[in-house]
Amino acid sequence: MTTFLDLCRSAIGADYVVTDDADMASYLIDWRRRFSGNALAVVKPANTEEVAAIVRLCNQFRVPVVPQGGNTGLVLGSVPDDSGTAIVMSLVRLNRIRAIDTVNNTMTAEAGCILENIQNAAAEAARLFPLSLAAEGSCTIGGNLATNAGGTGVLRYGNARELCLGLEVVTPQGEIWSSLRGLRKDNTGYDLRDLFIGAEGTLGIITAAVLKLFPQPKAQLTALAAMQTPEDALRLLTMTQNHCGAGLTGFELMSDFCLQLVSKHYPQMRPPFAQDHAQYVLLELSDNESEEHAVALLEAFIGDALEAGIIQDAIVAASIAQSKALWNLREHIPLAQAEEGKNIKHDISVPISSIGQFIQSTDVQLQQQFPGCRMVTFGHLGDGNLHYNVSPPAGDSADAFIAQQAAVNRVVHDSANRYGGSISAEHGVGALKRKEIRDYKSAVEMALMQSIKQAIDPLNLMNPGKVV
Repeated sequence: MTTFLDLCRSAIGADYVVTDDADMASYLIDWRRRFSGNALAVVKPANTEEVAAIVRLCNQFRVPVVPQGGNTGLVLGSVPDDSGTAIVMSLVRLNRIRAIDTVNNTMTAEAGCILENIQNAAAEAARLFPLSLAAEGSCTIGGNLATNAGGTGVLRYGNARELCLGLEVVTPQGEIWSSLRGLRKDNTGYDLRDLFIGAEGTLGIITAAVLKLFPQPKAQLTALAAMQTPEDALRLLTMTQNHCGAGLTGFELMSDFCLQLVSKHYPQMRPPFAQDHAQYVLLELSDNESEEHAVALLEAFIGDALEAGIIQDAIVAASIAQSKALWNLREHIPLAQAEEGKNIKHDISVPISSIGQFIQSTDVQLQQQFPGCRMVTFGHLGDGNLHYNVSPPAGDSADAFIAQQAAVNRVVHDSANRYGGSISAEHGVGALKRKEIRDYKSAVEMALMQSIKQAIDPLNLMNPGKVV
């Protein structure tokens, strides 16, 4: 492979073809540090033309390509296998915001742009880019689109797919396809944009995108409500939507055990109530009229929910600092889980109306098969996406419990499927769930996916071993 690597160095510069084991290490290990692969090299092109040049060389020498953004994924989608035959293509140098159009309400950004930087650039232009997730300080928009990321704003704004109007993609043959026109209507054939979004780099490499922007809301209010059951949370969701309509932008469910973990490992963070409650909902209301209007709406439906017995208590953030404190409770749940020790993560979705039944029945099944296991249940109730994670019984060996992961997964995923759900809502499939999805997708669906992969990437060089 010396000739291949030399040609790569000629194409993008020797400094950007990394082969030293120590220098490559951070690109080869997954975010949870559970798996480490090997690679021929890590290459770091600076622009779309350099990406295309490297892909053409990979075609010539039959070298697989693993595209990588911020490497924050949870399903082994952005790391190579252990064969050492692939290159990792890091897109972090493609980090320019090419244009912002405040009349068209669009931003054109390269794939390596950090999500938080995109949010900030939109804010500087008095606009909102609403995609928001815990890894926004390090994940990239290319990875967000490749996995069709969700986050906390899906209820109002949709997944990453709904926030993208056009793409620039390097195909498996090293050609450049661009639809960076910012059109909201273009009914001229197959929607190739939607084909590449969510494909996890298996059909081509996203190098840039046109993103939707929105007017900055006049007010954003945050409230934390306490209740007894997930069914109460669903009743609150319906009531809030009836009161606020599209103004409801976030609706996050958190169990008491989730916040117990946060308080245990981050003692400065505690729910602001005098007593504990079984379930909590963190909700966010955005208003384009005024703060006074937003406050009146919020106070009205909280009052109605208290009177109806749907919720037992509630607090409305009176400042930005209080709002951040409430969101910190939600965002520190995964961090607290990591501090608690190894656990088995799930990213499932079911129809919103079935969430209460799913939680109740799945909790029972897991306790029957794995007595004492602890469910860490939280997520985006407003769009039906739960992070239904399972920790070992207190005091038990984490490694022994993790050894039963396949059996735990089977209970959770069978239950999600029984309720008409999905085993991957926003994290993707990657290598982690590649075999498992065959248990839940029809033969027709799998055959169609494999046909698309074969037609677009016949040499199977684009992120092989992932998704299909």
